[in-house]
Amino acid sequence: MLSGLAAGLAVGGCVSSQAPATPGVVNVVAGENFWGNIVAQIGGRHVRVTSILSNPATDPHLYESDVANAIAVAEAGLVIENGAGYDTFLSQLLGATTHSGRVVISVQHVLGAAGPDVNPHFWYDIPRVPRVAAAFEAALARLEPRDAALFAANLAAFDRSLGPVQAVLRTIRRRYPGAPVAYTERVPGYLLQAAGLRVLTPPGFAASIEDGNEPAPGDTLAMDLLLTGRKVRVLLYNAQVISPVTEQVRALARKSGVPVVPVTETMPPSFRTYQAWQLAQARALLRALGERR
Repeated sequence: MLSGLAAGLAVGGCVSSQAPATPGVVNVVAGENFWGNIVAQIGGRHVRVTSILSNPATDPHLYESDVANAIAVAEAGLVIENGAGYDTFLSQLLGATTHSGRVVISVQHVLGAAGPDVNPHFWYDIPRVPRVAAAFEAALARLEPRDAALFAANLAAFDRSLGPVQAVLRTIRRRYPGAPVAYTERVPGYLLQAAGLRVLTPPGFAASIEDGNEPAPGDTLAMDLLLTGRKVRVLLYNAQVISPVTEQVRALARKSGVPVVPVTETMPPSFRTYQAWQLAQARALLRALGERR
């Protein structure tokens, strides 16, 4: 949502770009730091990236934008939004700012993700992330055609760097085909699909947690029985968005001997690259699946 100052911008008028562009450098604003990290890898020294959501200790659903974000968007030649309702604050900032020739990329549109209940956590869709990276490369080449060859080379290097993550997912599919797992919400849903695992979480439970609501008693009971009956091999827990309900689920999993794998919605600062972050999470999942039950 917009904070009071940024909301005033949206109501009172637009912010336009006043700062002169640096020759050969594209100002980029990404709604989320993982997309910002990927575009920084592709653009190298020819991009200056501002990522709005970058604190893994903050609930991204409660984020409030500010005037600094509005100025950054106004000065950006390229803006990257996740879409699917995940970063509506960025859509509002785009509407409150102007920049001649600005390119806007929606990851949702790049992936053709449609429907009222689409999972917005596209950065966990490892097999399709190269398609998103290619869209970033094409936009940079359009904005700075003199450096197109460098962008293309960096894109190829990025695609290759996802190989270890893909290898871990293949190992999971081979060793644990269709293994049952659960999550507190759909954050790692695409990753689990790519790994060939079967999610048993009641859809109503995950939807309620994602929307910040209390799950229905029946969904809570069904979730508890998955854990106490050890009907799942692993619980994936959103460590960034917690509530009394999810903390109780995590505690119940541990008490029942079900391994817990934490996941986050924002890339932690301890990781230098998006692919290193995803590799660590995929490896944690592989280890948890192999733990004795």
